[in-house]
Amino acid sequence: MIRRHRLRKLLASTAGLRKAVGLLLLGCVAFLLGVGLSFREIIYPALRWLADKIHAGLSRIVPGEKIAFAEWAIGSIFLLMGAYFIYRGVRAVMNHILETINPGLVTGKVDVYMRRQQLAQGPRIVALGGGTGLSTLLRGLKQHSSNITAVVTVTDDGGSSGRLIQDKNMMPPGDIRNCLVALSDAEKAMTDLFQHRFRGDSGSLSGHSIGNLLIAALVDQAGGDFEKAVQIASDVLAIRGRVVPATLNHVSLRAVLEDGSEVCGETKIVASGRKIKQLFIDPEWSVAHPAAVEAIRSADIICIGPGSVYTSVLPNLLVPGVAEALKQATAPKVYICNVMTQPGESDDFSASEHVKVLFDNAGYGIFDTVVINTGIPSEQALEKYEATGAHRVDPDIDRLRALGVKVFKGNLMSESDFVRHDPMKVAERIMSVIDR
Repeated sequence: MIRRHRLRKLLASTAGLRKAVGLLLLGCVAFLLGVGLSFREIIYPALRWLADKIHAGLSRIVPGEKIAFAEWAIGSIFLLMGAYFIYRGVRAVMNHILETINPGLVTGKVDVYMRRQQLAQGPRIVALGGGTGLSTLLRGLKQHSSNITAVVTVTDDGGSSGRLIQDKNMMPPGDIRNCLVALSDAEKAMTDLFQHRFRGDSGSLSGHSIGNLLIAALVDQAGGDFEKAVQIASDVLAIRGRVVPATLNHVSLRAVLEDGSEVCGETKIVASGRKIKQLFIDPEWSVAHPAAVEAIRSADIICIGPGSVYTSVLPNLLVPGVAEALKQATAPKVYICNVMTQPGESDDFSASEHVKVLFDNAGYGIFDTVVINTGIPSEQALEKYEATGAHRVDPDIDRLRALGVKVFKGNLMSESDFVRHDPMKVAERIMSVIDR
């Protein structure tokens, strides 16, 4: 049986085109019939005169028994010529329209069209998370589909986002900005502008990113509607898919530490450096964004992570309604485990310990598959990370399977200044899950 997304992929290049071509052919037939019926007194005699002339000309050079075939051949040539000229004319019109709309699209128009059609018919993917982990994943996923819904955590209270929360009482824009840029199809100059951060010598602008300030300005223009502001920013960046906050309520994190003390706020939780026993989201009556819940229910595959287990992944899962929707979803649900541990959050955690923390806080059934990295960073990179208290996450596959999850493994890392997931490798692995 062909899976739904595979069938869409097979027919992707003709999606929307079949109806247009059918209407064009129907219109041509109707037009020709109309011309024939309306002007038959003129057309029929003209056709007979032309046929007689062709017949007379052929009778001089073609044997009598082959005249009928020669007339058919000439008619076929005229049909092919007409079809060719129609094709060239329609193509010239379309090229002119495309060049007028997008002057930068000089070559490869057919390839661009085919690619966008294929992406538009790709699987419905939901990705939950925050921080750099989610934006890294989205860069890979957008090469396989434009039907992506990024559900983003909104508990960030530090840096530029924290200042905008205090100054404007708005939702934190930082993680949402990163996801918008990751999914963007806009020119590099535009995405670089969104990500530009003012340096420390910029007065009151120091530390702010232009993208955060632009989203804040769009919130003002939208009359305080954060969701509408994100949609406008999405249109400006021409993103593949959509980005929605996990909730539209103003929420914050609260952690109960192993010593029994409580710490409130994402920044303070990370700075405490003590082991977390349980994580909560305040207020408890906050509700999940309806678009996020609906996307989870109708998804072909759901991705959770990668990212900081307590401050990027769990905040989404703790929003009332999200974990419940995940448990009810019938699509494959995949957790992408981190490559390296994070000091203050996941010190010395193995892959199974990451999974256990998520299950203990959000409940079993939120995902059924784990994608883990088995690649090993260079000694130089490991020494650099160990100096900061971070280590490679141990892919303890047997313990993962003992937790009741399927495991997909592979060398999924990219090593440069940092050791992170390679977005293309991870996306390919995720697509292999949906193809199973």
